[in-house]
Amino acid sequence: MYEATFRIEGDGTYAAATADTGASVELWCNDHCDLLYVADGATDEILAHVRERVGVQDLLRRPNELVIVTASCLQRHESDLIETYLMRHNCLLLPPVRYADGAKSCRLLALDPSALTGCYRALIDDGYTVTVERKREIETVTHDAPLLTLDGVLPNLSPRQRETFAAAYDRGYYEIPRETTTADIADAVGVERRTAEEHLRRAENKLVAALIEYVRA
Repeated sequence: MYEATFRIEGDGTYAAATADTGASVELWCNDHCDLLYVADGATDEILAHVRERVGVQDLLRRPNELVIVTASCLQRHESDLIETYLMRHNCLLLPPVRYADGAKSCRLLALDPSALTGCYRALIDDGYTVTVERKREIETVTHDAPLLTLDGVLPNLSPRQRETFAAAYDRGYYEIPRETTTADIADAVGVERRTAEEHLRRAENKLVAALIEYVRA
């Protein structure tokens, strides 16, 4: 089996809703409705967008976080979703679908790498801008977690958070003593210093929250 992660620019209403907001959305489809996890950025803007587009049955709210049960499934409102390409090329979608920075990231599974290639080419031919973020062959499985990877433990960082955190690490920000400053990191990723610091804080907070239970164990 083979797995690939496609990042598709501007694909769908939720991708558009995250553009220039700093927010990220994770979606689990249940046919009749969707479960959404919204974090960071303008969560109220995302909520308003979801209410207008598909409706909201219920929600849970915490600071900078929302869990939303939608009134209907997004597939009933949009006909050009990636699922049509998956069926055509015999690929599977591994939930959740992730949206951030105006793009959708999908983990796809196929028995043959040519199926992933065919799906990618079909999207490109139809005018989508697609980036293959990662691709791997799955060589071993276990009965209880057939696709367990580090992605299942680590939190979902937005592309900007991932880029800023990686730049900080590569430049020695976490060395003792530090070998760079947040101003230098900001220059490296092309943002203001305060923006870079915000991306770092959010990335660090997500990573610590995800790993603390393993540290305590």
